[in-house]
Amino acid sequence: MTRDGILPLVKPSGMTSHDVVVFIRKTLCMRRVGHTGTLDPDATGVLVLLLGKATRLMQFMVTLPKTYIADIVFGITTDTLDASGRVVSRTEGVEVPKERFLETLSDFRGEIWQIPPMVSAVHHKGRRLYELARAGMEAPREPRRVHIHRLAVQSWPERESLTLGDRVSVLVECSSGTYVRQLAADIGERLGCGAHIGSLSRTKVGDMDITSCYTLEEIEKAVSDGSFADSVLPMSAGLSHLPTVVLTEHHRDARKRLSDGTPYPAGDLLQKIKGKETSQVEDGDLVSVVASSGDVVCVAKREISEGRDYLQPIAVFA
Repeated sequence: MTRDGILPLVKPSGMTSHDVVVFIRKTLCMRRVGHTGTLDPDATGVLVLLLGKATRLMQFMVTLPKTYIADIVFGITTDTLDASGRVVSRTEGVEVPKERFLETLSDFRGEIWQIPPMVSAVHHKGRRLYELARAGMEAPREPRRVHIHRLAVQSWPERESLTLGDRVSVLVECSSGTYVRQLAADIGERLGCGAHIGSLSRTKVGDMDITSCYTLEEIEKAVSDGSFADSVLPMSAGLSHLPTVVLTEHHRDARKRLSDGTPYPAGDLLQKIKGKETSQVEDGDLVSVVASSGDVVCVAKREISEGRDYLQPIAVFA
């Protein structure tokens, strides 16, 4: 049974991301299982799991962009910024015209600064913020720069203006590290009525779409009938966002040296690149190096120094 690879799952509501990891560890009877980005317990959608050797891909995948569908509830704020929290305020008589709402959305597109919510997993003096929040404590948080690539309305109530408790479904395409619940709260604050997340689903991580993900029940069934290996993507799928060097049978020396972690002259290797023109791979850029079989040999960094141009392996998988 294939154990090293990528397993794209649909996380159900009510489970933490760690709960899903524990479930898969027990189902597959394997210890080395990780994921590429936490989802809130109430959130659903794409959770990318890494199996075996693929756990070492985490450092290259945690920064992948994400896509969400969020239902934002207007006029009501909660202490967790989502539906699971205690109601903090209700703005009676709220009325937000659609035109004003759309104008406000435009203020949150592109590069913005965001303060992580107290219910996030960010560390403060060795403790998670959500742990401090549960203890009734508040901690100082520094704003972080994130990028909202796309922010668009998916559905709108029948009436033209939003009133207390109305829901608007929005699509959010964003950089890694974006807190959608904080985005909803900030939009509500900008509108002067407050808001929280009613429901949240992650529909895409990098190139991995929810339509190609498996449910936990489907994985259990695949394990029992022996077809589980068909559910696992190769490790190279987790590096599709990087330019890729494909080694042919004529590059035996390159493969051996790169597999040993030894720098190798870029030379004609970059002529075999996929995903970018050679000239676009600059000093310090990462590339994935794969064998003709598709197996990942390593992830390497291009380093140009003192007249030398070479690939320096930083993670070897061969």
